[in-house]
Formats: sequence, structure tokens, C-alpha cells
Amino acid sequence: MSLDKLHLLGDPLLHEQSERLEFSELKELKPLVEILHETLMAFREKYGAGRAIAAPQIGIHKRLVYLNIDKPQVLINPVLENKSLETFEVWDDCLSFPELFVKVKRHKRCSIKFTDMEGHSQSWDMEDDMSELLQHECDHLDGIMATQRAIDNKSLKHRPGIYNRIK
Repeated sequence: MSLDKLHLLGDPLLHEQSERLEFSELKELKPLVEILHETLMAFREKYGAGRAIAAPQIGIHKRLVYLNIDKPQVLINPVLENKSLETFEVWDDCLSFPELFVKVKRHKRCSIKFTDMEGHSQSWDMEDDMSELLQHECDHLDGIMATQRAIDNKSLKHRPGIYNRIK
């Protein structure tokens, strides 16, 4: 497994808007999902973290998110809805900047609608960590990095412990 396809902070490709994945493209998804899975697993092996990855992070500008928390899940054309007015602050991290935390504000609750790999419509209601995670991943689909959502110019810090693992 390798991280060679992962685009890192500063790469202008991470700021491009992703296109909808069309129904005709669903049959071609397996190889892309395998690359997303392998990249996420390689990141976990190297850094001991990582719950999800968006297709733009490997240079594919399609609206696709791969989650692997309890089990692998693929979200095709996800759309966030019903974002709560209540927000919370969180130190956000990202596969595209593994040695950095960014303090951002996220909606405490939201729902997400998407299509799964079998072509079925799904809808989830989320709060707290899952709400934050999927807001982060959907930002990637819109070409937005968490660094652009930093609360202020003091909202960046080195991620403790990571540097020692990569020496």
C-alpha cells in the first residue's frame, strides 16, 4: 500500500470543484474505491489515524467519499442538508496535511443524502464527530480545505506525535 496518489496541502488540484458521478459511471467505481481504500489504509498504517477520504484527495474530481470506521462505506454524490444553527469548535485534521491541526467551526448536527454502491438512495442524520467528518469530506468535494475554514490566524498547530512516527 502506498500514499503516492495522495495530494497534499498546497496542491492546486485540491481546490477544484468535483463533478457529479453519473449513473453510467457506477460500474467503473470498483477500481477507484480500491485506490481510496488502499490510500486510507496506508495512511492509517503510517500515521495511526484516518476515517475517510474524498476522491479529490487522490486527484479524481468526482463527488465520492469513502468511509471506513466500523465497515467500508461509499457515498456517491453526497449532499449535506439540515445543518443545525448550533456549531462547535474542533481541531480538524486531514490526510492531505498529516502533521497539522486546524481549529474550525462545524455544525453540530446535519443530515446527508447520497447514493450507495448498489445505486440505492440513502439518508443519514448525524451529530458531533460524524457531522464534523462528513462536513469536512464534502468540503473536499467543493474544493475547500479545512485550512480555509480556520477560525483565526492562531488556529493552526503542529500535530503532536506524528513527526516522530515518520522519521
